[in-house]
Amino acid sequence: MEDEGGGGGIEETSSRLMGSSGGESRWVDGSEMDSDSPPWSLFGDDEGREGYGSIRRRLVKKPKRADSFDVEAMEIAGSHAHDSKDLSVWPTLALAFQTLGVVYGDMGTSPLYVFSDVFSKVPIESDVDVLGALSLVMYTIALLPFAKYVFIVLKANDNGEGGTFALYSLICRYAKVNLLPNRQVADEQISSFRLKLPTPELERALNIKDSLERRSSLKTLLLLLVLMGTSMIIGDGILTPAMSVMSAVSGLQGEIRGFGTNAVVLVSVIILVGLFSIQQFGTSKVGFTFAPALALWFFCLGSIGIYNLVKYDITVLRAFNPAYVYLFFKKNSTQAWSALGGCVLCITGAEAMFADLGHFSVRAIQIAFTCVVFPCLLLAYMGQAAYLMKHPHSTGRIFYDCVPDGLFWPVFVIATLAAMIASQAMISATFSCIKQSMALGCFPRLKIIHTSRKLMGQIYIPVINWFLMIMCVVVVASFRSTTDIANAYGIAEVGVMIVSTTLVTLVMLLIWQINLFLALCFPLVFGTVELIYLSAVLTKIKDGGWLPLVFASCFLCVMYVWNYGSVLKYQSEVREKISMDLMLDLGSSLGTVRVPGIGLLYNELVQGVPSIFGQFLLSLPAIHSTVVFVCIKYVPIPVVPQEERFLFRRVCPRDYHMFRCVARYGYTDVRKEDHHSFEQLLVESLEKFLRRESQDLALESNLNDLDLDSVSVRSRDSDTAGDDLRIPLMWDQRLEEAGEAGTSLSGETTSGLPSSVMPSDDDPSLEYELSALKEAMNSGFTYLLGHGDVRAKKNSWFIKKLAINYFYAFLRRNCRAGTANLRVPHMNIMQVGMTYMV
Repeated sequence: MEDEGGGGGIEETSSRLMGSSGGESRWVDGSEMDSDSPPWSLFGDDEGREGYGSIRRRLVKKPKRADSFDVEAMEIAGSHAHDSKDLSVWPTLALAFQTLGVVYGDMGTSPLYVFSDVFSKVPIESDVDVLGALSLVMYTIALLPFAKYVFIVLKANDNGEGGTFALYSLICRYAKVNLLPNRQVADEQISSFRLKLPTPELERALNIKDSLERRSSLKTLLLLLVLMGTSMIIGDGILTPAMSVMSAVSGLQGEIRGFGTNAVVLVSVIILVGLFSIQQFGTSKVGFTFAPALALWFFCLGSIGIYNLVKYDITVLRAFNPAYVYLFFKKNSTQAWSALGGCVLCITGAEAMFADLGHFSVRAIQIAFTCVVFPCLLLAYMGQAAYLMKHPHSTGRIFYDCVPDGLFWPVFVIATLAAMIASQAMISATFSCIKQSMALGCFPRLKIIHTSRKLMGQIYIPVINWFLMIMCVVVVASFRSTTDIANAYGIAEVGVMIVSTTLVTLVMLLIWQINLFLALCFPLVFGTVELIYLSAVLTKIKDGGWLPLVFASCFLCVMYVWNYGSVLKYQSEVREKISMDLMLDLGSSLGTVRVPGIGLLYNELVQGVPSIFGQFLLSLPAIHSTVVFVCIKYVPIPVVPQEERFLFRRVCPRDYHMFRCVARYGYTDVRKEDHHSFEQLLVESLEKFLRRESQDLALESNLNDLDLDSVSVRSRDSDTAGDDLRIPLMWDQRLEEAGEAGTSLSGETTSGLPSSVMPSDDDPSLEYELSALKEAMNSGFTYLLGHGDVRAKKNSWFIKKLAINYFYAFLRRNCRAGTANLRVPHMNIMQVGMTYMV
């Protein structure tokens, strides 16, 4: 089971359409012209009227007609129910238990190395050093993961999805900040897309929305911010396995004689290679498989902490007094500042609470952290501090030294297992993050393998997996010390947090529309703390902190150049699309011979005839009797319901037999069907579209024959863009509300009509078109793909030429192309080349 990630290009494939089997859709009135002009002028004001009189209005036909397929989503909105994740008590508790194995592995293993790193900068000379460090760790956990993420950031989810790209997609829905200009009003009618737009009373939200939409520099800045956060998360995917595994293995140094640094590195590398090698088998039971092990790990942390508190020094509870933080900095000054870089490691993995939200629920993550993770971590750190009060020279391997005698090997096994689980969670998060990036056109297309038939979120990306493994091995073999890796680890973690703080602040101002003072308190409090930590970890750039910056810069460059090239290519396609006048001049034969068969031409345009179609007309001696322009489009929501997936429109007059199919996907949608299933689904959907079109046109014609002069009329706005959402011709406000409630509109519409205007089932033109479609289907399908070469114009700047002609071209040549994505016989594929000058 393979899937192709997102991104632009004519090389989009049918595999993208194959995630939508099953659910039937209702297809609405299609038009004969693919035009930018509105198809109709609608007159009438029937507010307050009911029954037959409520639909009386005068219809005036214009010369050109555009499709009204974009009302399909509104027709069926509400017919499908999303999982609200509002579970009862026991399912929520079971879900909370599973989060231990997926979400909290990274944060749960932090006691392995936090105090070791902190006291490598600040030697223990008095109780203030221990109590100050403990107080700093306790309040860092309480402030950032507990207060910020558990109670605030988790609420800024995108229909249950979390993470940097989820925040970005949420903002994209409220403000048109996506650099790819393919948004349609029809997208806003997807049931999971609908939003409560900023109210006119809140001028601040409208001003922010207007500024984001008008200023391209702000759009680019927002995109760069999101890409930087994503790059940092990928960097975490490299550093987390290296840090966690090496910290666990290093416990053997004091237990086995002669087990030195070389042995630690060797064993760590072996474990890492094994960890990445088993990724291809998937993690189909990751929740209940890993949760018991992590639950046992947290139990060990809490139990050992209580044991050390009681045995050594229970007075470390004084660290709840934040005054010790002040005394710690007063005594150690610059050394204490440097120790912040080690302290920040206690919150590594906090971003996973938000990034992995799509697999769980807000309540489950809150319960698990509040009732298990938070208290167990506090007990673990307090127990280590109590041990250090009596043994201040044990900072090097404090975790294993404070383990009670006789329990070392059981704890070591559990710690190693916990470290591997923490690594697994971050690797999986990296895969998911890259898949989202591909879906939103910000990462080159790569091979994606779905490792579970039941859990669609579990994927495996071979190229990324082996890249992460190589980088992890290089990091372990090069640094050879958890202290140096920790310096790199902190920068990546704090960088992601700052990006999240910025985006959530924007969500507060633009979407939540809360009080300005409260909205600004969020970045002032949490942003200030994060910037303080950032200033501390940046001082470690020479000691290993440069590594995540290099990783982030490389991935940022790749993602931005890919997005930049894709946007320019799309804009070039829009400029060069074939005019409708030329299509009409060619006639229904298109200036060539029409032979039986269905041609599926993949392109990115949501409207108009792509220029690549002209290349096919020039290159081929004949063209298929039925042509469908297939556009794969990603909308900024997690999932598009199956019944709202496809939009159809007719291109050119009826005798041309040309259609457009827009297939909409969310950034977490999965497409896994073979081409036979897709072809069957496409034909069935097209037949429904043709029948519904015929019914609506017949109804419209009968309505025009009636003389309804008693209706007061008013003109509609004639400046509406051709692809804007318009109410269908026979709708009134009552029927629109019924449609939003999920009621069948065709039934509502016809039930209020007299029998004289009811459409007839016998339509010769419809029967002829259906028979022609059946004949074309029996002749077979051909996939028409364009091999596009993107080149910068000669008068472009040198940097643009370098980015497009070399870097972007290199990425296009080495990512998955159209033929690689289609699981169809090569004899069914036809390609032509075309150069886009951008």
